[in-house]
Amino acid sequence: MTTLTITGITASHQSTEVLHGIDLTVPSATTTAVLGPSGCGKSTLLRVVAGFLRPDSGEVRLGDEVVVGEGQWVAPERRGLGYVSQEGNLFPHLDVAGNITYGMPRRERRDRGRVGELLELVGLSPDLASRRPDQLSGGQQQRIALARALARRPRVVLLDEPFSALDAELRVSTREAVAAALAHAEATVVLVTHDQAEALSFADQVAIMHEGRFSQVGAPTEVYSTPLDRRSATFLGEACFLPGRLENGVVQCALGSLAARNPCGLAGRCEVLIRPEQVRLTADGASEGSVLGAAEVTKASYFGHDALVELRLLDPNASPSTISARTFGSNVPAVGSRVTVSVEGESQVFPWSDGDSQPAVATPAH
Repeated sequence: MTTLTITGITASHQSTEVLHGIDLTVPSATTTAVLGPSGCGKSTLLRVVAGFLRPDSGEVRLGDEVVVGEGQWVAPERRGLGYVSQEGNLFPHLDVAGNITYGMPRRERRDRGRVGELLELVGLSPDLASRRPDQLSGGQQQRIALARALARRPRVVLLDEPFSALDAELRVSTREAVAAALAHAEATVVLVTHDQAEALSFADQVAIMHEGRFSQVGAPTEVYSTPLDRRSATFLGEACFLPGRLENGVVQCALGSLAARNPCGLAGRCEVLIRPEQVRLTADGASEGSVLGAAEVTKASYFGHDALVELRLLDPNASPSTISARTFGSNVPAVGSRVTVSVEGESQVFPWSDGDSQPAVATPAH
């Protein structure tokens, strides 16, 4: 088991700096998801850790060993890492057993028992050992790629968008099997992904990256419920921001008085973040403007288990005038009906941005 420590990493593509002083610690036997939009630098960071790219500056440690640093460079094949790419990259001319044992020491390659153990570890039958990659489904190929990565007992496993090429149902089942295998192997893992649900459900720690910097690093529940800036909040899921005024832990806004989560120590004018799952709807036929939080249903997107309902607030002074609610699929209000909106739980508050294109970043109070 090995802790991965990244300190002050900067890296460039041609003449453009892509990573700007990245710091990250991945504790031993845990999984960290590096989450961000395409082009933000997350795959570049993984390539630096893997040894495929030399950074401009900074340090990478595997346990106590410096593999990247001033005057220090350890070749990729000597770092003891496992790497799984988006495509899996199995060797088409080798069978499953040959793919799994490819990177193992020569004396261990004939150990079919080890192959069977690895196949069972990733949730596959040992009977697949003699099949070729073209005889496997996409999900099976990705599990074989993971088995190959684990065969060498790596210090750290790097996963580069490993599930993105799979269809939705297969992606979920493969992700669960891979997570179970990695937990059983007590592996230290870095997952690079742009899929929010994947990062939140798969990892112990989520590092949100924007434009080559981490905007927030924390537990999945922390980064989702207490994002430090508006961009991270909207990237992690549906979000509505309403103007408000904060006093004594309560924010006043178009939906009434709401309990406020206030990590920045704000006071006065602010913006309040409301997630759709916090919104509760009560059918009461309110007339326009007569009840605080009165709204009209303008759209309902039905997903079976739940639905996303779009609402127009009837208060003429509300800005923005729309908000979304997530309801049970068995209780979806009709389009055109009128409801009263309330908010359950605390809502995160942010500094007032006054319509700036780059909203202020919330810095936790100490």
